[in-house]
Amino acid sequence: MAKKDIIKHDCVKQIIFELASKLKVKPDEENNEACFDIPKKLGNGYFKAIDFDFGVGIIMADFLLKKELELSFGKESINPLKILFNLETPILFKSESKDENSKINRLESVMFSASTNETHFLSFEKSKPTTFFCIHINRKVFEPKIEQFINDMSEDLETLFRDLNGINHFFHKAFYTLEIAALIEQFRASELTDFMQSVFLEGKTYEVLTQYLQQFTDDLNEPDKQKLLRKATVNKIEEAVEIIKKELDVRISVNALAKRVCLNQNTLQNGFKQLFKTSVNEYIRDHKIERAKTLLENSDLNITEITYKIGINSRSYFSKLFKERYGLTPKQYLTQSRKVTKSA
Repeated sequence: MAKKDIIKHDCVKQIIFELASKLKVKPDEENNEACFDIPKKLGNGYFKAIDFDFGVGIIMADFLLKKELELSFGKESINPLKILFNLETPILFKSESKDENSKINRLESVMFSASTNETHFLSFEKSKPTTFFCIHINRKVFEPKIEQFINDMSEDLETLFRDLNGINHFFHKAFYTLEIAALIEQFRASELTDFMQSVFLEGKTYEVLTQYLQQFTDDLNEPDKQKLLRKATVNKIEEAVEIIKKELDVRISVNALAKRVCLNQNTLQNGFKQLFKTSVNEYIRDHKIERAKTLLENSDLNITEITYKIGINSRSYFSKLFKERYGLTPKQYLTQSRKVTKSA
């Protein structure tokens, strides 16, 4: 049965203090940070909170539980805006008044705020590694930070940040971008201390927030019009790369490859352009030619056999591509390679 606790959530350090009290552990506090380790009888890992200026704070958690844990965030007069990035096991989000029941999967993010008359819940599974990074924003305290810019925001962002007390229910879920994943990793891996640490972490928090708000605006576009590359999409592109490398002897179209990794063709093409600065077909071609070079150097196959081994049906076309890449025809390169081998 899940362990359930109701906590207040005005600021991130308060969350840590209340959660630590309910789990019967003593938190450590230093300057703007508070943290505690999970009691061994409940599992292992930690919760950590850092408060910054202007009502911004973060909570990081990395743990493995022996029993399920459900956190209930009670009704508040001022409800903070939360942006949660899930790095591992799915987390269940539930909202009391909206009857929402949403699983936040690995590499997904949610931006949410309860209304003043509702409770929302986060549930964590037992025996599965859980890691998340969450930004809290008290919009009333945050207002002076952005008041001169708010009129330049999109209508959706302006509406969200003008809800200073968090009166309106809000929920938005999407996969987060590769850039955000990298920033969170830099935050978590920082080994700085004292003042430099505080400045660095606050800067990274605002970088994550900036990237996320750009993504939120981008998410409102149709999928084919989205410009930002999501982390989950990157994983699928990496899956496509593995298929290409394993099946160089097969002729595969971009459309067929996209279907195999559950992406549309435009998303796959755009992803290769962003990650590798080349098209899918150019990437396939380059790897075929590299594989051919390796076979010329290290196998007893003749040029015709190598041509078919890399999924090219025309020897003359293979020769043309090889010479464009290496400045020699395959025959010239083979002769040169074997001379070097014999002399060695």
